[in-house]
Formats: sequence, C-alpha cells, structure tokens
Amino acid sequence: MSEKRADIMPPDDAADSESRRRPEWLRKRLEWFQDLKFGLFVHWGPYSQWGCIESWPLVEEDTWARPDDLPAWVERGRDMERFKADYWRLNRTFNPVAFAPENWADAARHAGMKYVCFTTKHHDGFCMFDTRTTEYRITHPDCPFHKHPRANVAREVFDAFRARDFAVSCYFSKSDWHSPYYWWPGAPARTRNPNYDTAAHPERWEKFVRFVHAQVRELMSGYGPIDVLWLDGGQVRPPKQDIRMAELAAVARELQPGLIIADRTVGGEFENIRTPEQRIPEAPPDHPWESCLTMGNGWAYRPNDDYKPARTLIHMLVDIVAKGGNFLLNIGPGPDGRFDPVAVTRLGEIGDWMAVNAPAIHGTRPVPPYKEGTVCFTARGDCVYAVVLPDDGKETPPSAVELRAVQPPEGAEVRMLGLDAPLEWERSGSRVTVRMPLNDLPCRHAWVLEFPAS
Repeated sequence: MSEKRADIMPPDDAADSESRRRPEWLRKRLEWFQDLKFGLFVHWGPYSQWGCIESWPLVEEDTWARPDDLPAWVERGRDMERFKADYWRLNRTFNPVAFAPENWADAARHAGMKYVCFTTKHHDGFCMFDTRTTEYRITHPDCPFHKHPRANVAREVFDAFRARDFAVSCYFSKSDWHSPYYWWPGAPARTRNPNYDTAAHPERWEKFVRFVHAQVRELMSGYGPIDVLWLDGGQVRPPKQDIRMAELAAVARELQPGLIIADRTVGGEFENIRTPEQRIPEAPPDHPWESCLTMGNGWAYRPNDDYKPARTLIHMLVDIVAKGGNFLLNIGPGPDGRFDPVAVTRLGEIGDWMAVNAPAIHGTRPVPPYKEGTVCFTARGDCVYAVVLPDDGKETPPSAVELRAVQPPEGAEVRMLGLDAPLEWERSGSRVTVRMPLNDLPCRHAWVLEFPAS
C-alpha cells in the first residue's frame, strides 16, 4: 500500500461489462463478501522496527517515503545505498516475541469485524510465511524469530482469526524488490518496476513468473481455507509485466474453490472487488468494493502515531456501508508484535457502538439516496435503518429528525436500536418527524432508527 500512489481504476463501463460476465458462483460469493462489511487490515514486517512507510523507502524515485525526519534515513546520512543495505538486514533483528494473534482477533471481534486481511508479503519481498522459494522469510535462521513456535506468522494469524469465525483475506504483493528476477542485482533500481527490459530478457522474467506462482501455490495450499486473494502491486500487468493472471487464478481457485480475487487497480475479470485506498467514494459505486483506510497516519507501525477518534471511525464505517461498501480498517503492529494500546482502545469503543447497532451494518444494502443531511440509510430484509449522525461539534442528536426521501409506512413503529419503547413520530406533508429520546440514548457517536420498509 502507499499513501502517495493514486489508484489506477478501470473505467466504469469495463466494470459493468465484467459484472454481466460473472458466473453465478462468483456473484453469490461476492454477495457473501458484501455482507461482511467490516474487516481488519494488518500491515506488518521487519520495517516496523524503523517506523517507516513499509517497503516504499527502498524505491529511489519515491522520495516521499524518506521524509527528512525519518530517523533511519537521517542516521544513515541520507545515503541511499547505506539505507538500502541496512533495510535488507532488518530481517536479522526482527524478533516479535510478544506476537499473540488471538489478542488481535479478540479485539477485532469485539469491534464487530468479520474478516482479516494480512500482509503475507509486501513489496520488499520479506515473507511472513514459511516459503520454500526464498531465504528472505521469517522462518529462515537469519531471522531470530525463526526458532519461536509461532514463527510461521501467516498461519498463526489465519488460524487465530478462523477460530473466531472470521473470513480470511490473503494480501500478497505481485512485485518483489528482493527477488533477483525483479530487481536484477548490480543494476540500478530507481523505480518500483523491474530494472531490466523484460522483453529483452524473457528468460529472467519467466523465472520471476514461476517464483510468484510458486509462492501463491504455497499460500493457497498450506494455510487453510482462504476466502480472498488480495493482490497488490498493480504495475505488474501486461504487456511489460505479464504475470499470467489467468493461469495464476486457475491454480489458486483449484486449491481454494470459491476464491475471490482482488487484482487491485488492474481491472478485468480478476479484479472481483475494487479497493479504493485512503478514500471513500463520493457516490455509491456500481461494483463490489471495500475502502481500505488506516486507523493511524500510515499502514505500518509508527511510534506515537495519531489514531483517528472512535467517532470518526464509526462515521467512516456508516458512510461506507450506506454506500454499499466494506470498510477494511488497517492497524500496523509494533516490532514486538503488539497493537498500540490506543488502537486497541479505539477498537473497544467501536465495539461498544456495534454491540448496539450492528444490525444496521452487517448484511445490509444501500437505500437510495443513501444519505439525507446527517442521516444515512441501510436496509436488511424488510427493515430500513436510518443512522443519525450528530452535527459537527455536537455529542447528541437533534431533538427531532426529519425524513423525506426514506420514510416509515403509515402506522408503523419506529424504534431506536438499543431501546425497547417505540419513538414518537408524525407525518406532515412530504416529511416525517421523529422525536429523539435525548435522555435515554443507548450509545455515543451515532444512533440508529429502525422501521419497516414501505
């Protein structure tokens, strides 16, 4: 992931065409995925020791990834070769002895999350799983954590979350800057792309294709049921970086029937879900999607990061779900394997809200026009949910809420989730006014009105 790279999104008409061609099994799987609504994204690797922007500082042209106040950059005199050499050696000091994925999973479950997306390999090529394809992995003797009984981190994460009924999304970078078949040793590697002409050296590129296919095969065959293969590195695409996606997808789905694939930013038949990064679409897209956003300022761990308030995160969740999307919320564990206590507190606050209001989130679909003023709409079955957001600077809703676009039918009861007694409401012309129980609010940050669909 990258804060500075805009998503390269295929045109909407291509998405419409692809939607019409989806087989029935995939349509059903995508409906299932859209029911989940809320997931945990975890970016983690040796880079957490430096508190840097994941793998991106390795790319010479991406100067934004090496800010002047990055300690690891300053301490090495802003010398690129020295910086890169020491970065590649971070595996030799990575020893997250406090790693306990059940703690992550418990916090995520309390928050109302339903799936996890874990970075099995970022662009730097370091594998958080026990691959046979490279020594640059957490289970190799070069890494001090390799002796730990939980050294096969990806398996431990997936098992811990599955034990709590989570779906599993497997993040995997198609690009690999540590591989000699992607960044040719001895040649300058100034961009995120291969540092050689793949057309002029097809034998070297073929070795990289086989390398990637072998790693995906390992992940799809040795780590239990996988629901989503979340492929990053969108520059790896034809014509110059043809990874043979049709072949890769066929093997992955043979091993994991029903697999959803997110070949992000590439488009076509293998980008089953769109993944807008660090943004929420202005209007509801007409294709399955999840917004991936960070709880702090970056994807990877940063000391003393500034985590978004629970209110902001809840409002983001409501906005995304009302537009028909999923919210994939990222937390970067520290180098010892633990979440920052502030991040855990935020998950707890979200969980307190979800304990009351989850029916308006999970399994819902958008209701046009999705939002009216400070009220967002969702629906599930015969129920409509109107999520009332407070005005800026306010801690409580208004004393009365007006509904025009989406209204309860005549004579219906309007209830607030978390309360037993129905609320008073009245119709006047084209609007409905609902009286809010300001002295008996069941939660903070947002409140949900429930009533039958018209």
